Amino acid sequence: MFALSVIDQVRLESEQAARNYTVHARAAERIASLVFRTRIAITALLTVATATAITNLLFPSRPYLVAAVIGSAFALFAFVVYEGLGLEARLYAHRSFAHRLWLVSERYRSLLSEVNEGGIDAAMLVRRRDELINQLHATYDFPFGADQAGYELGRLPPLPDERVA
Repeated sequence: MFALSVIDQVRLESEQAARNYTVHARAAERIASLVFRTRIAITALLTVATATAITNLLFPSRPYLVAAVIGSAFALFAFVVYEGLGLEARLYAHRSFAHRLWLVSERYRSLLSEVNEGGIDAAMLVRRRDELINQLHATYDFPFGADQAGYELGRLPPLPDERVA
């Protein structure tokens, strides 16, 4: 028989909320880094395109014209890919989740502190635990992006009967 006290359940839920926070915070860090590098690359491509276009104005020559067209095409392609991936929306979603999960995690820690100090009775503990469960689930009320399955794999350990594909 498996027995789990209310305090044990609160501890487990607190740890899970903290792990979920870490997953979303790390995802936001990775995406922020990718957004920054992509913006630098697009800026560099636009700089090359602009410089070659100015050079072509000053010294009209077919190679400068071709270089300006190629630089502009690469910059446009990079921007289209950047926008198509929706990196900024993903970054916002992960930062928002991380923030809200951090708040819930801190509320769990606060509840555990109150329990350890003996300042809370069993009925109050159950009520506050239920409120925190609702707050945690409300964190996930708005829909995830198309890449959610990938983050769920990183967040949740595989079950014993699941095979790794």
